[in-house]
Amino acid sequence: MSDRFSGLGGNFYNFFTELAANNKREWFNANKERYETEIQAPLIDLITDMAPRLEGVSKCFVANPKWNGGSMFRIYRDVRFTKDKRPYKEHAAVQFRHKAGRDAHAPGFYIHLAPDEVIFGGGIWLPPSPQLKSIRDAIAKDGAGWRKVTGNKRLKNVFGGVAGDGLTRPPKGFGADHPLIEDIKRNSFFAMRHEKPAITRSSKFLDEIEDTFKAAAPLMRFLCRALDVPF
Repeated sequence: MSDRFSGLGGNFYNFFTELAANNKREWFNANKERYETEIQAPLIDLITDMAPRLEGVSKCFVANPKWNGGSMFRIYRDVRFTKDKRPYKEHAAVQFRHKAGRDAHAPGFYIHLAPDEVIFGGGIWLPPSPQLKSIRDAIAKDGAGWRKVTGNKRLKNVFGGVAGDGLTRPPKGFGADHPLIEDIKRNSFFAMRHEKPAITRSSKFLDEIEDTFKAAAPLMRFLCRALDVPF
């Protein structure tokens, strides 16, 4: 039973629809109070209420309800190295990071909230080269364990399998004839569920998140073992 989170109402998604049409600092500054009350506040409630549920999945992932520097991603885009100079993200996001991870490239559970789609699940996105090699080595050396992950019925039913963009050619040190080469070529490894925003309308969304994170646990456990961190 939720104590604080009561769902994400229409104002939550309307804010991002309007932001997409007015992605300028002047508009955002004029609507900053709306952002704090309609976006940040309910996300803080969601993170707070997910904390004990997350412990039921794994005690190694952190639900931090701080307004800044916690589990909620900042809305500000890093535009230093891109031609796209829009200053703000047009969606909200939450990541429950591994306690050993310092950034978004560590294994984590993730929630993406946009007006057209809600995505949530677990995995690791574009890990640095040493960590990526560790995961690839683990797949190559423990093929049976990896097949147990990818063949997990619940994981396949909820997510359709493990996903993640990959290389066109085998990475250095791995043969093209390896039976798991398509997974070894991946640069990211994740299991994500895609839904319409209506799923977030009530506190029952917490149940959906919890069940989905549990379904992703086999993948998360393998990734943590590959990176020599606890699950």
